[in-house]
Amino acid sequence: MGRFQDAGADEGNETGFDMSPLIDCVFILLIFFIVTTVFVEETGVEVDRPEAASSVQLEKTSILIALTSKGEVVYGGREIGVGGVFSVVKRALAKEKETPVIIQADRLAQAGTLTRIVGEARLAGAVKVSVATRAGNG
Repeated sequence: MGRFQDAGADEGNETGFDMSPLIDCVFILLIFFIVTTVFVEETGVEVDRPEAASSVQLEKTSILIALTSKGEVVYGGREIGVGGVFSVVKRALAKEKETPVIIQADRLAQAGTLTRIVGEARLAGAVKVSVATRAGNG
């Protein structure tokens, strides 16, 4: 009989599930995925690239510089001008020497400006300088 009377007294001593270790594991996994993700830095403008039959995929870790049809040179969403290409490429190559430079030139952009950008990138120490194109149909 005493057993049934004590049952009411045990209701206040419920044990709960400790969520702290589970939350810690989730945060550790989240940090792991954030750190190991490769971030591609886009140029911030849309360009109409020309077609090329020999178009190939390049590496994701690269320096992307855009040349618009108006002659604007854009890196990271802001206009840097042709003169800013040298400092941007030099700074990026300080972290990784073999990083390729990819110029996303609009098909209506002037070839002279494109040539100057390629020259500035090479002066800054870039070994691989490419012009981005769309794959041709034929």
